[in-house]
Amino acid sequence: MGLQRSIAVLSLAPLAWCQTVVIHPQRIEDVLVNPGMGIQTFQRFNGDPLNEGVRWSEEGPVAEIPPGDAPDFPRSTISYCRWFWETLEPSKGDVRWPILDRALDAASRHGQTLAIRLMPYDQHHPLPEWYRKSGARRANKEGEPIWEPDFSDPLYVQHWGDLVRAAGKRYDGNPRLESVDISSVGYWGEGWSNFMPAFEHQKKLIDIWFEAFPSTPLLMNFDEPEALHYGTAKGAGWRFDCLGDMRPNWAHMLDFYPLQIVRAGIGDVWQRAHVSFETCGVPESWRRQGWDAKYILNEALRWHVSSLNVKSSAIPVEWKPLFDDFQKRMGYRFELRRLEYPAEVHPASDGMIRMWWVNTGVAPVYRPYTLALRFRAATESIVELPVDIRKWLPGDALFEEPVAVPDLPAGKYRLETALLDRRTHKPAIALGIAGRRPDGWYDLGEITIAPKR
Repeated sequence: MGLQRSIAVLSLAPLAWCQTVVIHPQRIEDVLVNPGMGIQTFQRFNGDPLNEGVRWSEEGPVAEIPPGDAPDFPRSTISYCRWFWETLEPSKGDVRWPILDRALDAASRHGQTLAIRLMPYDQHHPLPEWYRKSGARRANKEGEPIWEPDFSDPLYVQHWGDLVRAAGKRYDGNPRLESVDISSVGYWGEGWSNFMPAFEHQKKLIDIWFEAFPSTPLLMNFDEPEALHYGTAKGAGWRFDCLGDMRPNWAHMLDFYPLQIVRAGIGDVWQRAHVSFETCGVPESWRRQGWDAKYILNEALRWHVSSLNVKSSAIPVEWKPLFDDFQKRMGYRFELRRLEYPAEVHPASDGMIRMWWVNTGVAPVYRPYTLALRFRAATESIVELPVDIRKWLPGDALFEEPVAVPDLPAGKYRLETALLDRRTHKPAIALGIAGRRPDGWYDLGEITIAPKR
């Protein structure tokens, strides 16, 4: 089972002495596929064909994705998809919810949750025609190819807000929804424009998302420092979309991102909210331009990344070991390093459990999970432990408390542990240790339940 086991003698209470078992589980070096973290699929789902070369689609699926050859791509727990306003709401109030419903269903079928962004427009997907003809103000001149809105226009706040509020009413709190990008201003809703409104108007557009999605994690786009600080201070995580840019004259990685993190005061947001990145181009385009992938990925780790969108593009063969190592360190990675428990306990009594855990990742887990022990034989019982694992930041964590022993028949039992999904009460998180059973529990050692006194 990959366990180092020893027996010691420990005082559990005054004048009460008993043998204890000390176990040091064997660490493993596997890439773990865990919820809420890792390399994402983009505009598609686990097992779907990859984009070819260095190209990708800017809009998510509006119908079923045709099957293709099984891709050589990391298994993912998050599908990230985004759609334009004109696609979702071709006429006022006529929202094509089946597009999002199908994506949620598809993600769930493929063992993923869905992260989304609703986007106002880009160079190829204009604002809805009904909006442009609504009397809304235009920011740029007639005749220019892209109809740019005045983001301070009350009609923009009203109509864009109506779509956001309707989406929140339909999807907020859906357990299959991983996160929602705060999208408001500019191309792709990324928060920048040649026609930026005053911050008071940006603030209104940001607040709409918090009102619409009070129960769903939100991610703040990166570009405007005042908006970035405001959104993250309200509880959002953050994301940026050009990880890897190492151009010689001006580069996001060297001249913008590290400075903006400090200027916006978001350096510690990772301790409570998700940090997500998207590659500049795709890994293959990094390779073609001679960019230093090791430096890029190490910077992402230094900024406490939990998820990365590589645009469902192939990872260059020579970089696969580098990306494997990256996946072992991004997000959270929990290892039980030491367990100490009484060799024999009485039913319906208390037994002291001491656990030393290490989070060897760069971030905590952001959703609640239940740390549990299982006593398993012909009869079994599960004990939930009073600990909030969201507080397990990178480094060491201890659980040292008396635990209520189940009222089970006398006999020998296997003692097991797991981190349980609070909805299904089933194991949900793979640990960086050996001993995992087919049902997701980790077998730690034997414990004896003595006859009742």
